[in-house]
Amino acid sequence: MDKSSALTAFGALSQSTRLDVIRLLIIAGAEGLSAGDLAGKLDVRQNTLSANLTVLLNAGLVSNRREGRSIRYFADMSQLRALLTFLLEDCCGGNPALCQPALDTLACC
Repeated sequence: MDKSSALTAFGALSQSTRLDVIRLLIIAGAEGLSAGDLAGKLDVRQNTLSANLTVLLNAGLVSNRREGRSIRYFADMSQLRALLTFLLEDCCGGNPALCQPALDTLACC
């Protein structure tokens, strides 16, 4: 990920509803969530959610799939990993052992 893409992603995540959406989609995993489910879980109007989802889509942090009249959204885990990698690529002055506690905290159980 280049600096410009990282700045776009961080900008997209710098709003409360969008950050909540990403966190819910990460939890949902491969199943994703429909726009209606997201709106209900976040108690947000659908038109407000739609605008926020567009920002996340344009930043490459989510993807979507039409299912009949509904649209299902998914966290783009490869883009999220790329963002974390960009942020941590020079972590700990080249001493990976110093980063291990943070990586252990992030590791899935």
